[in-house]
Amino acid sequence: MSKNLRKQIHEANVAVHRFEAKYYELLHPEVYNPQEQRRIVSTLNEIDNFISNNRRRALDFGAGTGNLTDKLLSMGYDVTAVDISPEMCTILRKRYRACLENQKLVVINSSLEDMTFEKDEFDLIVCYSVLHHLPDYEESLQKLSVSLKRGGVMYIDHEASPFYWQNEDSLLRNLLKFVYFHSNPIINAIHFALIGLPVPSLDYTFSDYWHKKAHPLNHGAISRIFQTSNFEFFKRTDFYLKATWVPNPVFQFYKRLCKPEMSSWIAKK
Repeated sequence: MSKNLRKQIHEANVAVHRFEAKYYELLHPEVYNPQEQRRIVSTLNEIDNFISNNRRRALDFGAGTGNLTDKLLSMGYDVTAVDISPEMCTILRKRYRACLENQKLVVINSSLEDMTFEKDEFDLIVCYSVLHHLPDYEESLQKLSVSLKRGGVMYIDHEASPFYWQNEDSLLRNLLKFVYFHSNPIINAIHFALIGLPVPSLDYTFSDYWHKKAHPLNHGAISRIFQTSNFEFFKRTDFYLKATWVPNPVFQFYKRLCKPEMSSWIAKK
């Protein structure tokens, strides 16, 4: 990847999240709906039991407004929260002022490329809805792997599954998938209009660089990184995502007939 493209991706993410930060949790029902929040809590509790000799030191990379940071703090972790967006970091610092003061939380406004971590620094590293925003997610995962201690766990979540851009095996399923994917933004737009939420028109071409049919996230490459970094085990789980604040009647049909569109990874070093 060229230096210019890396720069474009970084700048696009900073620009997009400058506008989104204030309303981020309202704009993203696919993240903050109760079903998804329960799934995250359940997964984190499961992961917590996997970690050997847990010192309870966690890195939340791409922390945003604190979706996982909040849960990790509640679980008793000391958290280093890193995000490239100054606005997101400002929200984090205001929201968790007490945790900053008692040194349970450190908030760092930086890209991963500009960060330096100690070897074996963290027991747990989490990246939720982050990889598709990074210029070189393979390089980033390799860097993060070094800072994860032996016996620690890396948790990657909310990335497009290998099935996201693939065609289904029948015309009916392809039609259903098309309808579901396109009905979600329409339903959300109507909901936002009814509650009077101003939603800016944003260009996600570069900010969501690896969430594109032309260059989708490569789960095979992720698997190889864990393998070559000598992780003890690693597993991808594919799942369906409810993506609207109000019910989408198409969801249950889509879930029954189509392949899951999202993936998460749990990997123990």
